[in-house]
Amino acid sequence: MCLDHSTPPPSAQATRRGVMAAAAALAGAAALTGTASGTAVAGERPKVAPQSRPPRGGTMIIDGGTLLDPLTGRTTEDAVVVIEDGIVRAAGTRRATRNDVAAVKGIARIVKAHGRWVLPGLVDAHIHLSTLTEAHTVLRQGVTSVRSGSALFYQDIAVRELARWTPQRAPRVRAAGVHVQPKLGDSILADPDLAPLARRKDGIHADDDLRRVVGVNLARGADAIKTSANGRAGVPDQDPLTRVYDRDQLSTIVAAARRGGASVLCHCYSEKGCHDAVVAGVKSIEHGVYLGERTMGEMRRRGTYFTPTLSAMAGLAEDPNPILAERGRVFLPIIKRAVLRAHEMGVPLAAGSDSAGGTVDPIGREIELMRASGLTALDSIRTATTNAARLIGLERTAGRLARGFRGDAILIDGDPLRDVSVLKTPDSVISFGFPVGA
Repeated sequence: MCLDHSTPPPSAQATRRGVMAAAAALAGAAALTGTASGTAVAGERPKVAPQSRPPRGGTMIIDGGTLLDPLTGRTTEDAVVVIEDGIVRAAGTRRATRNDVAAVKGIARIVKAHGRWVLPGLVDAHIHLSTLTEAHTVLRQGVTSVRSGSALFYQDIAVRELARWTPQRAPRVRAAGVHVQPKLGDSILADPDLAPLARRKDGIHADDDLRRVVGVNLARGADAIKTSANGRAGVPDQDPLTRVYDRDQLSTIVAAARRGGASVLCHCYSEKGCHDAVVAGVKSIEHGVYLGERTMGEMRRRGTYFTPTLSAMAGLAEDPNPILAERGRVFLPIIKRAVLRAHEMGVPLAAGSDSAGGTVDPIGREIELMRASGLTALDSIRTATTNAARLIGLERTAGRLARGFRGDAILIDGDPLRDVSVLKTPDSVISFGFPVGA
């Protein structure tokens, strides 16, 4: 008997894992109370009591320092930032913020910033977070908001929820879940509803199968969907210019994601792959080494973002494997030229470190490479603040320190408009109004 692969996956509340977790929780509750209240009636889905709301953010005054607003490029010396319950109440001159300071002074933590620069928390638009250590490391490096570039077993979704409860331990996450690609590998074990796809000997290519993987991701709570037009560059036996999915398949993935309210980020290297992905409607091109002007023009028209992950290319050039090292040496100057040309043509750029596998590269390194590609210091900083925040849908709460924005900030020694490399090692990090410890 053939399995029906066209049936859409169940809702997030009805996934098998969710039901089993609920049953376990209720069983435990019943054992503790000595009652039968946790026993599920046949045919009914067990329920878990809702958690209380996450705690409020911290209340803090960042006193002194030079405040940089990446949106306007304006700097304010001897500035004051007032954060109340994790949200910026005021930011600006000492005179303009004095009433707001008075309103919270008795309860606010005071952070002295004299002699330092104050910027909004940075945004990494392409990173792979799989462990608590990685999540905390990226936060200590000044990255307070990220977009996941996929995870093997939905760890990015778990990190997202962790950050809601303990913002001092992890950055805010826009999760992508499992990578939609022909060979899921171990990710086939990420959710029971992916198991039927294991019978596909030639991989996941059919429209119904593509929609199934997207649907499982959405059911698990993914905010975005990650897919590919080309092979991987970081694997010696793969050719990153080979095609993975064509325009029609990419269009199927985009349509399925949009129905669930999610955008698509697409791993691409070849000009043809990039162009097909853009026409299919993806939100951003990731890597895009051979991105050409024809596609750049289409990206500008559609508002498609370019996340070049320059630091990942630089990392390839330093790899001990000679194939990868040569690949990186070839790719890096090409993609730097593509970055500058895209910027000149008005294509929005976003910074992404593409960190993975336990190594977390500072997003400041990506900003540094944007600057080395020919962008101004301010435009380079924007790729990891206002631009990246807009790409991942957080433009109203991230990328600036202004009234109503989230209280995420970094304090740095040195002027980033003169030397962006200082952004690699922030002196202090504030997440949702709380100081981030070591």
